[in-house]
Amino acid sequence: MHLDFNTLKNQIENTIETQKNGEKYFNVQGRLIRLPETSEAVIVGDLHGDLNSLITILKKSRFYRRVRTNPDFLMIFLGDYVDRGPKQLEVLIKLMELLEKYPENIILIRGNHEGPQDIRISPHEFPQVLTQLYGENADIIYMKYRELFDNLYNAVLIEDQALLVHGGIPTEASTLDDIAYAHETHPKKPHLVELLWNDPSTLQGVNYSFRGVGKQFGVDIVERFLSQIGAKMLIRGHECFDDGYYFHEDKVLTLFSCKLPVYRNRYAAYVDISQNISYFSDVLRNHIHQF
Repeated sequence: MHLDFNTLKNQIENTIETQKNGEKYFNVQGRLIRLPETSEAVIVGDLHGDLNSLITILKKSRFYRRVRTNPDFLMIFLGDYVDRGPKQLEVLIKLMELLEKYPENIILIRGNHEGPQDIRISPHEFPQVLTQLYGENADIIYMKYRELFDNLYNAVLIEDQALLVHGGIPTEASTLDDIAYAHETHPKKPHLVELLWNDPSTLQGVNYSFRGVGKQFGVDIVERFLSQIGAKMLIRGHECFDDGYYFHEDKVLTLFSCKLPVYRNRYAAYVDISQNISYFSDVLRNHIHQF
């Protein structure tokens, strides 16, 4: 069952205001959230309109029980909420409901499918989904969602532990400011595009991306940037793996949290982080949940 036009429009507008006021709940620098290293969090990868996977993660992680007992508990989403899946709008509505009810517990990072309009996404089915549901009012809803997407976070830093993004390290970034303010320097600088589109590579240095957008970056790029910011691990989404996750040379963890026929992955996965753990690959493996 879908919301009527006015109800949905109002809900999106309310969510935009909540998103803009994130500094009430978090330490926000530009569009970077800085969390204490002791944070307890569930980290979720790409959803792509897979409402069943979202509901499964909420149940398996005991989100509603934990958020009642621990006001500092977090659920962090790494982006790519729309396109490809059968319940794209439903996923967004559920995420908006969660953010409105638990603004101090929900963090939404921007994915490449929520990226700036000057970078074309293929396929980008979400506008057609809205047209089927809202007809001549679809453009209004879509532009409201575009405004929401433009206000999603670029990244999350768990101090001294991990950097969370959708795609990868911007290959020309040298400070956290480059990430925090990537939306302001776009399109003059490539930081925002690369945050959303980059992928890790087995090759060293910076290489061409098969996607035609963004770059591929070697573990040397990751190690250098993580060392500069004092973190141990990069956690990102953006790629499907059969097990729902993959460690790239123990410095990058990719999470994929949806199960759709187009991807043919055996498992989806998320990470459930307890307090006071170190973000090394051998430790994180014990906190990955597959379904």
